[in-house]
Amino acid sequence: MSKTMCLIDASKCMGCRGCQAACKQWNQLPAENTTFTGSYENPPRLSSTTWMRIKFREHENENGGVDWLMSKQGCMHCTDAACMLACPAGAIYRTEFGTVNVDEVKCIGCNYCAATCPYTVIGFDRLANKARKCTFCLDRLAADLKPACANACPTGSITFGRSDELIEKAARRVEQLKAKGKTEARIYGLDEVGGTAMLYVLADKPEKYGFPADPHVPIQTRVWNAIYAPFRVFVVIAVALGLWANRSYSKKVEEGKNKTT
Repeated sequence: MSKTMCLIDASKCMGCRGCQAACKQWNQLPAENTTFTGSYENPPRLSSTTWMRIKFREHENENGGVDWLMSKQGCMHCTDAACMLACPAGAIYRTEFGTVNVDEVKCIGCNYCAATCPYTVIGFDRLANKARKCTFCLDRLAADLKPACANACPTGSITFGRSDELIEKAARRVEQLKAKGKTEARIYGLDEVGGTAMLYVLADKPEKYGFPADPHVPIQTRVWNAIYAPFRVFVVIAVALGLWANRSYSKKVEEGKNKTT
């Protein structure tokens, strides 16, 4: 059975943020207070309450004009997922649909997943002490529905379906873009980090969209996983005790400050 994935054709994105709003609404994520910083991007970064957003990239073209490169960006649901390798609690797992999810019950709040993600897409809820990110609308997939972002996109920039069919569609679209003079057009996510469930058609180099050109799992993460995976239970206990001790110390320091003021 072919895996499911989303194909994001960035050349069709008009930056309407319909997908971004749909993600917030379906997952009941609260809005964030932001300030204007001179960019059309809003919110300015991903967080525990913003799991995807539209990136705007402005570049001067060869004719002296401006090219706007816009795309939906969030968790890539990597095949070679650094977050899964880094998690000492086994809280990050691969679902039956091939996507990557966080089990908040098992999450111990160590934040290692966020530190190792090559796309820096994992948010951390400090109040709940949990890592959070795009779930690929796992609840919708289980009900045989499209992810909310794909369902809301008005331009057809985001499509959802079988991976083999979408890869073929992406290849055809790249050829169309190259025929129109977009010589740097390419598929992104086919080979990167073992392949991703969020596949992109880009009309230019990945870096111009804000993607890393060569994303990879840090070598220290692989070493960590190879050495400590057999002793996961003990590692979890040690990390949990360390975090507890650190929070207890921080609480005492804060209480001491309050007494002196």
